[in-house]
Amino acid sequence: MTVLTSIEQEEIQYPSSDGEPMAESDITRDYMTYGVEALKLHFHKRWDVYVSANSFVYYEEGNKSAVVAPDIYVVFGVKKRQRDNYKIWKEAGIAPQFVLEITSETTQDVDQETKPETYRSLGVKEYFQYDPSGDYLNPILQGVRLVNNRYEQIPLNKIAFDTLWLYSEVLGLELHIISGELRLRNPQTGEFLKTYQQSEEARLAEQSARLAEQQGRLAEQQGRLAEQQGRLVAESALRSLVSQLLTSGMNLEQVAQMMNLSTSEVERLVGGNE
Repeated sequence: MTVLTSIEQEEIQYPSSDGEPMAESDITRDYMTYGVEALKLHFHKRWDVYVSANSFVYYEEGNKSAVVAPDIYVVFGVKKRQRDNYKIWKEAGIAPQFVLEITSETTQDVDQETKPETYRSLGVKEYFQYDPSGDYLNPILQGVRLVNNRYEQIPLNKIAFDTLWLYSEVLGLELHIISGELRLRNPQTGEFLKTYQQSEEARLAEQSARLAEQQGRLAEQQGRLAEQQGRLVAESALRSLVSQLLTSGMNLEQVAQMMNLSTSEVERLVGGNE
């Protein structure tokens, strides 16, 4: 009889979903989609930037309960590739450096009390919260930055209750709230970041504008050509008439007087027939 001297441990499974909906409302989903698509497009030339949304981040090997699911997060220094979830110990210990949570009635307590401590312990450099409804945060956009292992408030540029902005040193971008709407802005270009669809729509609109401009120039050229052709036809008819008159026995002066032309113009027309 064979006696087992060891027991093979079952490999721990790290789920990629808890079976819950990705987002609790259309507005939350829309802002998550905007944020992750705009950031992916912004960093598309960099292979070492990973952007994701609402996926599990596991931070303790062997403990599948040690997990957090940021609404939007960005990691610098790791390979850009598709992942089912993000395991910090499998990514050279690199944790997300930027996190944005979209706060709602069901998440406000966790977003403001539990997650800040978790993110601080993981070394998340910047943590932002945005409340699209304006019911749970005042101001509706807030951000903290890790300084000496403690979170400090990021200075707020407030224009009105629903119009303000903060600067992210991690992203090198500005987070703007314009009439309550979240938008990311590149301070170097002054442009607001677009999603793939918005970029494609802008590209098609620009292409359409260039085509319309080209068509306008073509129409203008065709108009000038038609005008030139009209003048040539008229001159050809005039030259034919002058030739007929001269052939009938009239001299240059008589033809010029009859047609209200100068003698030199009649000579030019005659010369064109030669």
